[in-house]
Amino acid sequence: MPDLLIELFSEEIPARMQARAREDLKKLVTDGLVEAGLTYRSAGAFSTPRRLTLTIEGLTPESPTLREERKGPAATAPAAALVGFLRSTGLMREQLELRDDKKGQVWFASIERPGRPASAIVAEVLEATIRNFPWPKAMRWGSGSLRWVRPLHAILCLMTTEAGAEVVPLTIEGITAGDTTEGHRFMVPGRFAVSGFDDYRAKLRRAFVMLDAAEREAVIWAQAGNLAFAQGLEVVPDAGLLAEVAGLVEWPVVLIGAIGEAFLGLPPEVLQTSMRAHQKFFSVKNPATGRIEGFVTVANRETIDHGQTILQGNQKVLSARLSDARFFWENDLRRVKAEGLEGMAAGLAHVTFHNKLGSQLDRVKRIEALAREIAPLVGAAPDLAAEAARVAKADLQSAMVGEFPELQGIMGRYYAEAAGHNDGVPEACREHYQPLGPGDAVPTAPVSVAVALADKIDTLCGFWAIDEKPTGSKDPFALRRAALGVIRLVLGNGVRFNLLDRIVLPFSRFNLIEWNGEGKSVASDLLAFFHDRLKVFLRDQGIRHDVIDACLAMPGNDDLTLLVKRAEALAAFLKTDDGENLLQGFKRANNILTQAETKDGVEYSYGADPKFAETEAERALFAALDAAEGAISPAIEAEDFAAAMTAMAALRAPIDAFFEAVQVNAENPVIRRNRLNLLNRIRAICLGVADLGRIEG
Repeated sequence: MPDLLIELFSEEIPARMQARAREDLKKLVTDGLVEAGLTYRSAGAFSTPRRLTLTIEGLTPESPTLREERKGPAATAPAAALVGFLRSTGLMREQLELRDDKKGQVWFASIERPGRPASAIVAEVLEATIRNFPWPKAMRWGSGSLRWVRPLHAILCLMTTEAGAEVVPLTIEGITAGDTTEGHRFMVPGRFAVSGFDDYRAKLRRAFVMLDAAEREAVIWAQAGNLAFAQGLEVVPDAGLLAEVAGLVEWPVVLIGAIGEAFLGLPPEVLQTSMRAHQKFFSVKNPATGRIEGFVTVANRETIDHGQTILQGNQKVLSARLSDARFFWENDLRRVKAEGLEGMAAGLAHVTFHNKLGSQLDRVKRIEALAREIAPLVGAAPDLAAEAARVAKADLQSAMVGEFPELQGIMGRYYAEAAGHNDGVPEACREHYQPLGPGDAVPTAPVSVAVALADKIDTLCGFWAIDEKPTGSKDPFALRRAALGVIRLVLGNGVRFNLLDRIVLPFSRFNLIEWNGEGKSVASDLLAFFHDRLKVFLRDQGIRHDVIDACLAMPGNDDLTLLVKRAEALAAFLKTDDGENLLQGFKRANNILTQAETKDGVEYSYGADPKFAETEAERALFAALDAAEGAISPAIEAEDFAAAMTAMAALRAPIDAFFEAVQVNAENPVIRRNRLNLLNRIRAICLGVADLGRIEG
């Protein structure tokens, strides 16, 4: 069975596109081959800055012969129907066969499609893949119509068997497939032939090309760590930068340099961001002081002077960049000391947040009022929360954040400290954006929590008021992330408040929407959005959607901490035998009761009396229900849902015994009514804990 090797050789592919391109090449080609009838044993995709490579092992040499039997029109059908059938099958009339069918004779066609050699199929599939490749951005060059991320120079397409290697015949826009590739652009220029993947990989390595991006990452990280360790320093981990740099080089050569003394006083985040954004440098810190003192750069070639010229050039460029950063830092500090942070924030009046929601300063005022309301609920001083809210966005007016937007909040903390703010206000400037994603930390300082909640709730209320909600996969204002941030802040800090009240406040106080029936509908819709996000969050924690639905149906479902507490207790309860069996008993009681109420047109919700009990099982159930009610009600009031579930579990045995010993629909109408009212007590007690009717199974 042949092996297939494909290389698409081009100008430099952007590093951020390489991983996706590898997977797309693998999927498009293998899916196309399988659809055409071929099978394969394994496939692997690789990339360097100038090439995408796919290797497929154990490819079948040809597609199988396919036989298809197709039913046509009846023998009595109009001639046009038969002509159309012949056209669709590609057969002549004499090649058809008349067979008896239920309604008479019918024409049948037996079609045989012979197998095709793998090389012909590979050529078709690869051409279609190249012409329709899903690059995020593509370009045309020259006079051709082909689009590729950068000009495509060469195609290697080789099928290898025990008999040898064979080039797959393929020409696209003047590019003819061959059996040659190129090594390193500078260190080993020129093309050379290969005979298969193992030969290809080995010769590329001799030509100073590491084909595997994962290997390049490992080499870079190991060499960087060793160089830093030799100087008593540490490389700051940065997985994203590591992947990007590995996509910029074919033969990584790691170099380490020092940051000039004049720049060591800059905040470490400024140094890291400047070096990462502009130079693709890794930061190197002194573990004793935590200070950023050096950098690691990755060259794409070996040099006679062991990279010294490259390093000197990088240090010169870095000094210029850091000089700019130092100017921004010093200029911002002078401004903060002269105007104060609130003075800097005043400029936000001229920055539009959204044309329907006003300026950034308008937004800050809303956040301030909301933070003041939330503060007592999270243990923060209202005045401090309001102070933090007023200055939290001030750094958006700084030169540093203008140059590096990703430093917003981070710089806010430094400027707040420089302006003399304390008592948690500087921390709130930095932390109020958090959590930014699933892996981001959740603030715990009370002032930070108050401002972070106010910030996110205002964002959600504002965009709900102007009907800019997420739709499908589109969420341009990151509202799903904001809602999840509120959920994590509330749950992570055990915050207790009614979320609907907090939503209503921005709507009604700031006239984001006319507060009437429509306004209440919008607020309810936003609460439902929170519930949907909560379902996703809890599902990731292992709590089923129907369990969450059963708890959402209960009063107080806008108190997220209470809601989750109930859901966790119910989920744990349903995992026990008692919980599962009690659920079945509840469903049986509910079904019998619902059917009887529908049939009789009355509601059996009052008057179950133990004096009408005819059996010991009935009397035992009355006693068990009395005991359960006595235990469940105070447990629910105390929000001890685990205790309520435990008390409810005690009903399992008496309910099972009742259904085994008693016929609910007795002939005596008094007895029947009493037993139905008894079932209602079961239903009412269970529904007091959660809406078990929403539990599946």
